[in-house]
Formats: sequence, structure tokens, C-alpha cells
Amino acid sequence: MAKEEAEAARALVKLADGTVKQRNQLTGTQVWTVPGRGHRPLAKPQINPTPITAKDYTCTCAFCSDRYLETPPEKSRVILSSGELPPSKTVTAESFRILEGLSAEELDKYPADFRRIPNLFEIVSYQYWNLNYGHEPSDRQRQHMAEYLSTRTGYDHILRVVRAKLHQYGMEDAEIDALNESEMLGQASSFFSGGHDLIVANRHFVPGATDSSQLASAGTLTPDEHYAYTAYTARTLRDLYDLNPAVKYVATFQNWLKPAGASFDHLHKQLVAIDEYPVQISQERERVRKEPDIYHTILKIRATRGLILAQNEDAIAMAGVGHRYPTIAVWPLGQAGNPWDVGERKMRAVSDILQAVHAATGADVPCNEEWYHRPLSISTPMRWRILLKWRISTLAGFEGGTRIYLNTIDPWGIYKRIVPRLKELRAAGKIADMRIGEETKVLPSDLD
Repeated sequence: MAKEEAEAARALVKLADGTVKQRNQLTGTQVWTVPGRGHRPLAKPQINPTPITAKDYTCTCAFCSDRYLETPPEKSRVILSSGELPPSKTVTAESFRILEGLSAEELDKYPADFRRIPNLFEIVSYQYWNLNYGHEPSDRQRQHMAEYLSTRTGYDHILRVVRAKLHQYGMEDAEIDALNESEMLGQASSFFSGGHDLIVANRHFVPGATDSSQLASAGTLTPDEHYAYTAYTARTLRDLYDLNPAVKYVATFQNWLKPAGASFDHLHKQLVAIDEYPVQISQERERVRKEPDIYHTILKIRATRGLILAQNEDAIAMAGVGHRYPTIAVWPLGQAGNPWDVGERKMRAVSDILQAVHAATGADVPCNEEWYHRPLSISTPMRWRILLKWRISTLAGFEGGTRIYLNTIDPWGIYKRIVPRLKELRAAGKIADMRIGEETKVLPSDLD
């Protein structure tokens, strides 16, 4: 253990001139922070924001609530408000309700807080699974598709979305018109049995917004809303493992704002089933096998170096070490477990911490949220955790030629920026109650 701790201490070193050198203990990634390069503003405010109207709240992009028929048919939705729902289609999940199997005519009848919809332009397509692994829709999915197509609105919706998809793939109107009904509807199987889903939030703008810069980010959700968003994502993650026996991993992430890869500035997560273990997961698996106490060692070094940002009874946030971009890591405490297994209390704890660091980061900062977990077919006790990465710099020639990455903000810089903001948000009642900065007390045994 002493050897591992000594190695961990060398993974975060500040030199005499102020340069900070970091090495990620799970991946080996090398990062330098050079003095004078970290004083740039994080936020990238919208240039010339425009006034918005009441219609813009629900009609700005294809993910908005007045444009449901521009996206593929949803798989389910979360309903947080009280009210009568069709009981045969409602699933209670912890403290919120999931509504499944709505027809096109019912989409506006039961307002959604979050929706699970197929990605129209999949990273790993239905055809990939179908042609390489013989994947076909399940009986339940076939029934849902048949029920959806049985109404005129649903039928027209599916054909319109299929047409839009084929246009994006470069087909001309004449080519699409030449397809028969069977060929057109065959393209719709991906909407009901694909492996790339989105979890889309309801709001495009914050309540009371007056211009286009006031976007609704993860940090603007209430803790209750964010909990439903997080738990719903975990449920979807587990569900996608059942897509096909060849699924080895489900990548789960959130791109916020276009510089971070978002197609729309509308809050949503993405989940993609893939048939290989990612490089990150393979590297981490080998490291954990060689050093079973690696997570305890990482936590101890972060705590002793003053890098714990926030803590509640079951989760923590800490400044990340050895990442290409400034990063905040959110870890559940206690024994290692996958997100769908941790239970309501721990899921709520993780969600509260995550919502708080999103709020402290700010809605104007482009960022990626990345989930890491243990694949179902691996027994190595890898820990579920979530990384929030600020996309505030662009990789360039130095990084490409050396594989040493220049991160403009070192871990202590993250602490200095985030901790005061967390305290302000806590005082204003915008985040859940938690211990912050110097109030925290974290021990390696908290992972047992």
C-alpha cells in the first residue's frame, strides 16, 4: 500500500515555477498545467441573444414539447406532476412515474418532464445490430410498433420521420417516393428496437427567461427533477444491455452546448449500446486487477491534497486529476455497485452532488458528462462514477505530438472556482444540503 500511495503522490506534483504535472492513475494520461494559461473565463456567453416569446419556450428546437412529431416515437416518459394517467401504461420507479406505450394522439395529453426517444441518427445503428448479429424487434416492440401505426396520426408521424432520416442520408425525393410502403416501414424498426436512445428534458429555457441565452441546463433543474433525470437514465442504461446478447457496454454521456458536441442546446443525455469494451474500461479493469485498492488510494490522495469539493452521506465530488480538460469527479460512497443497483438513497445522493456541480459550473460553460460503470459481463469490482469535463480549450499540435495534454486549470484551480460558488448556491437554496470544501471529511474507508 505504501508503494501505491507514493506512486499516487507522484501523480500530482507542483514544480517550483508553478507548473502542475498530473498523471491519471487509471489510464496513465499525462497532463500539464502551465502558469499563466489558466486565467481565462470558463463561460462562453451567447453572442447577441435575441428576445424570446411564449411560443419559443415550447417550439425552439426539435426536442421541444410542441415538436414531438419531429422526433421518432418515444419509448417512455417521466411524469413528475400528479394527475390521472392510464394505469395500464404506468410504471412506478422509486418516487416518480414512467409512462410507456403512448399513441401519437396521446403525446400532448400527459405532459412529460423527461422523454426517452430513439436517436434519429444513431452512432451504432439498428442495421448494424440486424446485419451483424441477426437482431430483430422483440414481441413487445413489434406490438408497440403495430399499435403506434394503427392510428392515422401515428402512421403519418412515422413515415414523416423516416423520410427526414432518408433525406439526411442523401436520398432525393424521387428516390424516397420510389420506395414502397413495406420498405418505408422497414426503416422504422430502429425507432422501436434500436440501441441509441436519448433522455430529453422538457424545458429549453429556464422559467421566466426573456432571451435566448437563458438556457435550461442540468444545473437549473431542481434537485427533485435532477434525481428523476439521473435515475431514469440509469434505468435506461440497464435496459439497453438487454437489446442483444452481443452488447458488451452501454456508453452514457451528456454533451452540453455545441462546443461540447451537442446538436441542440436543449438538455439531453445519450446512451449507446456497443459490442466491444471501450479502451478506458479495459485499461481500468487491468489496473484494478493489479491494484485492488486503487480507488481507496486515489480517494486518500485527493482528500489529503485538499481536493474534495462536496460531500453528503453517500456521495462526493472531487477535483479530477490527469484529464485533458478540467474535470470534476462524482463518486458514490460505499461498496462498488452499478447505477441500476445502488438503490434510491444512493442514487439521490449522487444526483444531488451532480446537480450541484452542474449548477456551480454554470449554464454558459460547454461541458461533457461521462458515466463509467462495470459492464455486466465483467466481475472486476470497478466503480460507477461520473465525470464532468469543462470543454474550455482546444487540443492542438503539442498534445498530438507528445500525448501530453495542456489543461489550463489544475485541480486546485477547480477547487478555488467551484467551492465558493457551491456555498452561494447552498445559501440560496438552489442545491441540496451538503458539506462543502473544508467542511468535508472523507476517508478511504468510506468506499467499504
